Amino acid sequence: MSNLLSDRINSLPTSQTLAMAAKARELRAEGKDIIGLSLGEPDFNTPDFIKDAAIEAVNQNYNSYTPVDGYLELKEAICTKFKRDNNLDYKPNQIVVSTGAKQSIANVAQVLLNPGDEVILPTPYWVSYSAIATLCEAKFVEVQSTIENDFKITPDQLAAAITPKTKMIFFNSPNNPSGTIYSEEEYRALAEVLEKHPQIYVLSDEIYEHINYDAKPFSFGCIESMYDRTITVNGLAKAFAMTGWRIGYIGAPEWIAKACTKMQGQVTSGTNCIAQRAAITAVLAPVENIQYMVDEFRTRRDIIVGLLKDIDGFKVNIPTGAFYVFPDISSYFGKTIQGVTISNASDFALFLLEKANVATVTGEAFGFPNCIRISYAASEEQIREAISRIKTALG
Repeated sequence: MSNLLSDRINSLPTSQTLAMAAKARELRAEGKDIIGLSLGEPDFNTPDFIKDAAIEAVNQNYNSYTPVDGYLELKEAICTKFKRDNNLDYKPNQIVVSTGAKQSIANVAQVLLNPGDEVILPTPYWVSYSAIATLCEAKFVEVQSTIENDFKITPDQLAAAITPKTKMIFFNSPNNPSGTIYSEEEYRALAEVLEKHPQIYVLSDEIYEHINYDAKPFSFGCIESMYDRTITVNGLAKAFAMTGWRIGYIGAPEWIAKACTKMQGQVTSGTNCIAQRAAITAVLAPVENIQYMVDEFRTRRDIIVGLLKDIDGFKVNIPTGAFYVFPDISSYFGKTIQGVTISNASDFALFLLEKANVATVTGEAFGFPNCIRISYAASEEQIREAISRIKTALG
């Protein structure tokens, strides 16, 4: 019946991270002991002080439709957070609260992109960036990085990718899937290229900002020449273990924020009232309140990197943020293991699922076909067991 569906949906790929998670659930339902390292979801509970704020909102009878762009008190709290954590000056009329950072990104793309526009995506990139560009009938242009360069692109590469049709570039630091963090110096060098092209807007996805280990992230919008052309995206899912609460937000030039509010008003309208009231408490809380989660992620990073380096054929760098490792496994391409021929990263990820009972995600979904993404948002016991299974399966 696909011929009855729109070209729009037929051209849209399925999210590989969600597809792998669904496959893992199917295998568990069949009785298989699957360790899931595919989803980017913290395994912590939402902190009690945030849950208490939600309970208080319920007791205060917050149950009505919310303003499309979010409660004023939440937008004011987000402005305070932007200034405190990022040295970014935004006013409430520049803030739009959405049902998750994914909707925030989709809103921005929908209001800025026309059919035929080009969006530059430094690889590796989050799976939904390319799909969102496709939905807007825009063309995404990949700029390849290397593991040797810690998955960062250079100013020369960026300059070479720009054409008269380039309208946007998506930056993501700390990066999903690589864990890479761009330094202030590196971002400023890229900004020098963009300064020559005033038609290009920057979407800076900073959802993992608080999960950093060896380098503090720098907000692209802090570059004075780029402030009026940068949309800063953030949310509560990752650092606050609030994936299901679905709160994302942007700070942007007012005219873009108004356009996003207009778009959202015809799609979902305002975000959940209880989640918004809890979000006020979350964004205003001292960052130290969630440091225990970051410390645990650091410990897990060190463990999984060490274990993966001990497997022949895995090339691993050290991620400095988020909770993923993105090893290059291309040395296995063309080999046959346990009767399975591995031609690419998708074959490799499927092999690990079927032979090692470990769910990962192919790097092809992130525009980087030589790697797989492994999430270490899991217990230390699960991580050790999973990598042990992988090593045994590859034998």
